[in-house]
Amino acid sequence: MSRLIRVFEHEKLTTFSTCSENKPLGKKVIDRLWEYNDKNRNIYFEAIRNGVKFKSYVGVIQIGSVIIEILPKADKSQGTDQDRGDWHRILLSMLKYCRGIKVDAVTEASLNKRYHSLLELYFELYVKEVQTLLKQGLIKKYSKKSGNVLALKGQIDFNKNIQQNLIQKQRFYTRHEIYDYEHLINQILLKGLYVLKLISNNSSLKDSIERTIAIFPDIKEIPIEKHHFERITLNRKTEKYVEAIKIAKMIILNYSPDIKGGNDNMLALLFDMNKLWEEYVYRMLRKVDETGLKVSFQNRDKFWEEKAIKPDLVVERVIGEKKEKFIIDTKWKIIENNEPSDDDLKQMYAYNMYWEAEKSMLLYPSSKPTTLDYGKFHKGRDKQNLCKLGFIKVQSPNGLNINLGKEILNLLN
Repeated sequence: MSRLIRVFEHEKLTTFSTCSENKPLGKKVIDRLWEYNDKNRNIYFEAIRNGVKFKSYVGVIQIGSVIIEILPKADKSQGTDQDRGDWHRILLSMLKYCRGIKVDAVTEASLNKRYHSLLELYFELYVKEVQTLLKQGLIKKYSKKSGNVLALKGQIDFNKNIQQNLIQKQRFYTRHEIYDYEHLINQILLKGLYVLKLISNNSSLKDSIERTIAIFPDIKEIPIEKHHFERITLNRKTEKYVEAIKIAKMIILNYSPDIKGGNDNMLALLFDMNKLWEEYVYRMLRKVDETGLKVSFQNRDKFWEEKAIKPDLVVERVIGEKKEKFIIDTKWKIIENNEPSDDDLKQMYAYNMYWEAEKSMLLYPSSKPTTLDYGKFHKGRDKQNLCKLGFIKVQSPNGLNINLGKEILNLLN
């Protein structure tokens, strides 16, 4: 039985924090988190006395039977269980729109499932993808084999044949090709199923995993590492594998077995909330139906020597008979008294200069949208050189604010 605990980004978790069954988290879980953080250069959280403090990464970590969900938050209110449930659904919806999860996998049922962790959603999606591929028929490939055969095929390896078949002359040691299921793509799919079998605590899901493994072709299980995924090239014949391979990569490369022989195997799926927010804003702007609107994402230009300058979004609009260009830089943080940092303002100044834009905006999430006027940079351009702060509501009464794109364009006016 899984024990669930939900925390917000930047919150602390200690050995005394309680899970869904009102049991303390315990030292073993915190020790595993420390080990994981050490291996990943301390980017996900910082170690504190008896616990950890999370940074701006959100997602889910499973350690044995304990599931830790790290949720985003765009206000300073005290997080109630209702707040945590709401932000759990918002995170799932954000991942849906940013294609972290296949769109049709995030249904109303999955969003409303009370204790449905983000990991379980990925697990279920993966098993369904593999089951679909099995029904359609896994692809076969030619592979080179060496060994004894009873019927002569391929090329005889004379040295090996003399060594092994001097007495048994009815056999031939050959180098030959076999057309079968034994190839890297299928081995990756199988490895993903075996990892899920080890990590899942959901009895019905575990049963589904075991039934899927039982109907899988008889192929060899091999260790799968990052370089194996880099070797894969998908073509027209194998493009149906794209979704399954994408999820298998997340599962396999983020799995950390308990090397001490216990049951505290670990799987973590963590997303940088700054990047997720940036991509969500981009996708919402792309959905807006406005004549002459052009939105470009992840722009870059040379800045100094080998260094590049990279605004998040460049927006071009036709307003009246005039074309206007705007720079938007997304910031997933809460600022005090509507005062941006000097570094952020200098960054926007540079963006305006490099992209020849008269106006730019620093865009923040907020529970209370606020309209502010443009402020003026005093030097650098003959024309206007302006920047403003924008505050946009992430939530709506129905969950995620899907009208965000239109509201952002209104802020630019």
